[in-house]
Amino acid sequence: MRIALSQITTGPRPEQNLGLLREQARRAAEADARVVVFPEASMACFGTPLGPVAEPLDGPWATAVRQIAKDTGLVVVAGMFTPAPDGKVANTLLATGPGVEASYDKIHLYDAFGFAESDTVAPGSQVVTIDVDGTRIGLATCYDVRFPELFRAHADAGAVASLLLASWGAGPGKREQWELLTRARALDATLWLAAVGQADPAASGTPTTSKAPTGIGYSAVIGPDGSVRQSLEDAPGMLIADLDLDEVASVRRAIPVLANRRLSPAGGPASD
Repeated sequence: MRIALSQITTGPRPEQNLGLLREQARRAAEADARVVVFPEASMACFGTPLGPVAEPLDGPWATAVRQIAKDTGLVVVAGMFTPAPDGKVANTLLATGPGVEASYDKIHLYDAFGFAESDTVAPGSQVVTIDVDGTRIGLATCYDVRFPELFRAHADAGAVASLLLASWGAGPGKREQWELLTRARALDATLWLAAVGQADPAASGTPTTSKAPTGIGYSAVIGPDGSVRQSLEDAPGMLIADLDLDEVASVRRAIPVLANRRLSPAGGPASD
């Protein structure tokens, strides 16, 4: 399966960001990708008041993303914000395209490093996978990468790849943590991990003083053995990768960590 990771820097205006998605999706289609993946907060960057920009999944922004998918023939996965109870929003991934229509609300909220995502965002509760041409793929968002059980849940659901969309917070050691965590999640679930983040605004020519997590770049495709197969640096760019889906079965035979677990997927004692 050929996928495209589009490492971009989005701004506060959803309509302007849609133009960027259209242009990048065309590039991915020209490269014969089947799936194009955009970062978390593709709709509007963090640091933007989220309530006023949030829209339902049948609203104009999501409808425009569906049109991009239709025009290019791609499955498009992109981060947006949808209304949630009590005046909050959900940090939502929209996956749409031929044979695919799904959404995932971020389960693990970024209440760390002095940022409190839960002040404005309501957590999701459902593990979500999609099927693209018979291949099952899990969906995850940014801070989710610190929780291996989610990626193992993808594997338990039959996924051979996970898509991780992020707008990673900058700071000392954060790039190293990103690289370590993405490799670890691929290895401990023995699946392909395609991790796409917002580019570093400074490297995009749009430096920001916001303390919100606005991205550091370093998108990567990690093999099921935990090795980095392809990666970008901090500036905007597109990564095109061919995933050998048969490799997952081979790695799981060699490193059967899923089969060797002594706890069940639900967390209880293993049964015979």
